[in-house]
Amino acid sequence: MTKEFDLAALLAERGAERYELHAKHLNHQQPRMLRTIGFDKVYERAEGAHFWDADGNDYLDMLAGFAVMGLGRHHPVVRKALHDVLDASLADLTRFDCPPLPGLLAEKLLSYSPHLDRVFFGNSGTEAVETALKFARYATGRRRILYCSHAFHGLTTGSLSVNGEDSFRKGFAPLLPDTAVPLGDLDALARELKKGDVAALIVEPVQGKGVHEAPPGYLLAAQELLHRHKALLIADEVQTGLGRTGKFYAYQHDDGVEPDLVCVAKALSGGYVPVGATLGKDWIFQKVYSSMDRVQVHSASFGSNAQAMAAGLAVLSVMENEEIVANAAAVGDRLKSRLAALVDRYELLADVRGRGLMIGIEFGRPSSLKLRSRWTMLQAARKGLFAQMVVVPLLQRHRILTQVSGDHLEVIKLIPPLIIDTDDADRFVDAFTEVMEDAHNGGGLMWDFGKTLVKQAVANR
Repeated sequence: MTKEFDLAALLAERGAERYELHAKHLNHQQPRMLRTIGFDKVYERAEGAHFWDADGNDYLDMLAGFAVMGLGRHHPVVRKALHDVLDASLADLTRFDCPPLPGLLAEKLLSYSPHLDRVFFGNSGTEAVETALKFARYATGRRRILYCSHAFHGLTTGSLSVNGEDSFRKGFAPLLPDTAVPLGDLDALARELKKGDVAALIVEPVQGKGVHEAPPGYLLAAQELLHRHKALLIADEVQTGLGRTGKFYAYQHDDGVEPDLVCVAKALSGGYVPVGATLGKDWIFQKVYSSMDRVQVHSASFGSNAQAMAAGLAVLSVMENEEIVANAAAVGDRLKSRLAALVDRYELLADVRGRGLMIGIEFGRPSSLKLRSRWTMLQAARKGLFAQMVVVPLLQRHRILTQVSGDHLEVIKLIPPLIIDTDDADRFVDAFTEVMEDAHNGGGLMWDFGKTLVKQAVANR
């Protein structure tokens, strides 16, 4: 007799093996890295912007699964929508019909960007970017894509071609024809466009790596330059979209910006079912899907599946009904202003920047001799170690989950669930203040951990 599958029993029996299973069967460096930085926690459950461990200790999530959990974990409206769509037993993914849910989600999503007309649904942010790159190249008849220095658009081959981090690209060439231009540098953009072979510029309105915002007026001026040279503007809103920066899309902070293609993912999933979407102008889609012979020229096996579409519709409903974008703007302003007030107080704190609930905290070289010598020791071993030194006590002492904004960067990025309230924001600022106070007073535990990181960095060379 076949034994019935029991998920709860399996987790109860084997859940404690989680780190060993990862080390043996998955990315073996992941558990090693987590143990090195003291992040090898075991979380038992989660709800909203909080986790709990087996002892019932509460942890504040300021990472949101790298911005996937826009509504936090297990939002009841999204949960119900998924129960409902499973209970409906729909004839899903037949591939030879036109189910209602993709059309309804596309209609709703397009209502937030009325200058766009059509949507392609995939399964992730990198797929959304891949789609935009393909569509831009086909629609313009050109092959070269421009991207901004320090950009991050994904790790599949096409997306990697427009990734501004050499450590990700190393060893994976050849990639697509591409050229990097500095974010905000219109002269560099104009020089490349004059060559006549550029299909598009892809840009994050606020870069995830380092939290660098496009200068005011840059996107609009870039759009005008691109269109003058018959090239397209692609806005990568995978991380910044759906309210993260205090607007539904981050490009909407600049009046008149109307990208030709927009990529979204992450928060649209509700944290449950992977989904990516590429929104675009009608004429681009008309060119790509120019005849019935080309009806499947770009598709995705699991794209537009009923569960993902239901989750997306539920997410957008919650965002409207609970005024999520307004909350991100208001709580983000409070969080940023309180943190910015600390810059003059702590010499190790160099800058606080960002929009809404996408905030970068940057550390820099201190002026006092004692702190400067310690800072220099860390920098000599590996840039980015001080930021990691701050992240660790935030988790270990204050039970707040954060992470650095990118490899070799002295920047912590705050991208919490968009539902956090002022109490959560104040809890973070109070904890962060204590950590900075400890760092400036030469707190032994923190700097001792720094020495451990230095040894590990040297050993990895």
